[in-house]
Amino acid sequence: MLYIFLSVCCSVMVSVLLKLARRYHIDIFQAIAWNYSIAMVLTWIIYRPQLISLPAAPVYIYSSLAVLLPALFVIIGLSIKFTGIVRTDIAERLSLFIPLIAAFLIFNEKLTILKVAGLAIGIIAIICSIPWKKERSYNRRSAYSWLYLVTVFVGMGVIDILFKQVAVFNGVPYTTSLFIIYTAAFILSQIVLLFMVMTKKIRFTLRHIFFGWILGVVNFGNILFYLKAHQVLSGNPSVVFSAMNIGVIVLGALIGLIIFREKLSKLNKAGIVLAVIAIIVMAYSQTH
Repeated sequence: MLYIFLSVCCSVMVSVLLKLARRYHIDIFQAIAWNYSIAMVLTWIIYRPQLISLPAAPVYIYSSLAVLLPALFVIIGLSIKFTGIVRTDIAERLSLFIPLIAAFLIFNEKLTILKVAGLAIGIIAIICSIPWKKERSYNRRSAYSWLYLVTVFVGMGVIDILFKQVAVFNGVPYTTSLFIIYTAAFILSQIVLLFMVMTKKIRFTLRHIFFGWILGVVNFGNILFYLKAHQVLSGNPSVVFSAMNIGVIVLGALIGLIIFREKLSKLNKAGIVLAVIAIIVMAYSQTH
């Protein structure tokens, strides 16, 4: 569970940085595009990936993640813009159902009473933690805005499943897989960024690069520890999927409450308590 905790910490830091980016008018897409460069460099320096093993690599998984990772960041931004933060947040959290189903149908995980209890408490915790409040109307909302929410919901779930496949694939070391995914994502992001700069849709500035590098360090830790957790708990993917999601809820809520002075309803507070209980139950299920 240590790797899950470290991944949760990094994941919440990514959210905090993205929140600060909006506050200080950082171009999210430019920051995202440059974050993969530092993640790629860190992977190379620290782990010296074995490129000789690439002929055995699952190209379809690498290419899917290389496209989905930067694209989903952009989609989440558009979803917040056109449908609101609350609806986007709900779509992200409920995406947990996709990898949970995959854990039992694709990865053949065995169900136990403790796992079922932990998952049930966790799902209730997620529902309770959602900020069920009214948002202001969005003038830019169109009849097709719901597509952003569906894309966030499906995209988040699919990314979780793909990373699980990367973690359990024995033909290539997972650090080599990370390097290839980061490199491909960086190249694709730079192509799109260059096009947007040349068409004058965005203006290139150095501060977006520096912010992107900070984001890249945290994002590197998030994905690295997430994959390591899947390796250590290879027979229990549902525990990783759910504990990661629930852990982000708990720590994210605490950070929001303490640092950003966000208000929590009684239902939200109950959700945090249930989330902690769910994590304890799932951790206990690993030893029994």
